[in-house]
Amino acid sequence: MSDTSGLILVTGSNGRIGSAVMNRLTGKYGEVIGFDQKAPAPPPPDCVRIAVDISSDDSLNEGLKMLRAHHGSKIASVIHLAAYYDFLGEPNTKYEDITVKGTQRLLRGLQDGFEVEQFIFSSTMLVHAPNQPGEVLTEESPIGPTWAYPESKVRTETLIRAEHGKIPVAILRLAGVYDDVCHSPPLANQIQRIFERQLASHLYSGETSHRQSFLHMDDLVDAIEMVVERRAKLPSEATVLLGEAEALSYDELQKGFIELIHGTSWETYSVPSLIAKVGAWAEGLLPGPGPFIKPWMIDRADDDYILDITHALSLLGWAPKRGLRATMPKMVSALKADPAGWYREHGLELPTSMPAVHDSDEVEAPELVPSEVNAGHDHSDPGVRARTVKMAAGLPYKVAGTDEVGSNDVRPNDAGTVYTCPMHPEVRQSSPGNCPRCGMTLEPAE
Repeated sequence: MSDTSGLILVTGSNGRIGSAVMNRLTGKYGEVIGFDQKAPAPPPPDCVRIAVDISSDDSLNEGLKMLRAHHGSKIASVIHLAAYYDFLGEPNTKYEDITVKGTQRLLRGLQDGFEVEQFIFSSTMLVHAPNQPGEVLTEESPIGPTWAYPESKVRTETLIRAEHGKIPVAILRLAGVYDDVCHSPPLANQIQRIFERQLASHLYSGETSHRQSFLHMDDLVDAIEMVVERRAKLPSEATVLLGEAEALSYDELQKGFIELIHGTSWETYSVPSLIAKVGAWAEGLLPGPGPFIKPWMIDRADDDYILDITHALSLLGWAPKRGLRATMPKMVSALKADPAGWYREHGLELPTSMPAVHDSDEVEAPELVPSEVNAGHDHSDPGVRARTVKMAAGLPYKVAGTDEVGSNDVRPNDAGTVYTCPMHPEVRQSSPGNCPRCGMTLEPAE
C-alpha cells in the first residue's frame, strides 16, 4: 500500500491541469498545497493555495517560507506544472524567466531546509525530433525541438538533471492534452474552422496523413497519481512518455469532425507551404484578432509524433483508458449544445453570424493569460468561465466546461416539453439536443 500521509505541493495549481491534480489528490494525501500567481494573498486560514510568482526570487522564497511555517518541511511530492507557453513560435524571455530559471529557483529553494521525496516535472513529447517514417518515439529517441516552447523544456530538463541533488526526479513528456469539451487549442481551432465552413477548413499545407499523439486529461491525472504513489520504487531519475498509442492523422480528425458537425464530407486540398505562409502572413495583417495558424506552424505541418508507451506501462502500470477518437463526439456535442458558450470557453472570437444575445448582466467575458500556466499544451486559465448565454430563441444553455449547468429560467416550448439528461437531471432545456456534460441524447422530462 502506498504512503498517503505526506504533503503534496502543486505549482501552477490554478491552471487546468493543476486544478485537476489538486482535485484528484485532495483527500487522498495528508495535505495538498498549491503555488500559483493567482492564489489569494494573503492566503486564507486553511492555506490551500499560496500566491507565488516563480519568476521572482523574493516571491518564491516567501512562498516556501510560508509553506514551511504552515505545513512543515517534509514533502512527499512536488508536482511542478508552472511554465510559460504561447503559440507565437518565437523566442520569449518568459520561457527563460518562468520555465527554466523558475524551475531552478524552485529546486534550489527546496534543497534549502526541506525533505523532498520526489520532484515531478511536466515536459512535452515535442522535445524529441519528429518521427522518421515508419518509426515511433521512445524515451531514447533523439532530442530535437523545433520551436521555442519545447526548446525551453529541453533546457529545463538538462538543468533538473544537473541540479536535483538528492531529490529523485520524474520527467513526464506529455502528448497534447484535451478533455471531453476539448480544451486543446489546435483541436478547438480546427473545429472552429469546420463549424464555420471557413475556406481554411478545405486547405492544408502538409501531408494530411501526418499523425500526432494526444492525451486525455483524466489519463494524465491518472499517470501523475501513479507516479506519486510509486515514488519510493522509481529510479532517482525517471523519464516517461505519456500519450495515446493510437495517433490519429490530420485527415482522420478532419473527416471525423466534418461528419460529426455537418453530417457530410468534403475534400481537403493540399496547398504549397510557400503559398500557405504568405496567406497566413497576410491574414495576420488584417484588423481584429490574429489568425491561429502562424507561418512557423506551416513548417511543422508534416511533423509526426507517434509514441511507444511501453515504458510507462512497465514502470508505472499505466496505459490510457480513453481515446481521442471516442471523445470527438463529446466535443462536438458540447459545441452544438451551446455554440457561443463553447467559443467563449476556448477563447475564440464569436462570428457575427452566430445568433447570440450578449446581455451584459448575463455574460462574463473570459480572461486568457498566456504566462505562468500549466505545461503539456494546456494554455487557458481555469478562471476562463462564461455565465449562461441566451441564444436567439431566448433559450438558456449550459456553458461548456463550467459547473453552471442548466437554469431555473428554462421555458417549455410550444408543446410544453422540457428536455433533460438521464444522467444529469440538472441539465434542462426546451429543445432536443445532447447533454453538454456527457454527450447523451436529452430526453423529455416527466
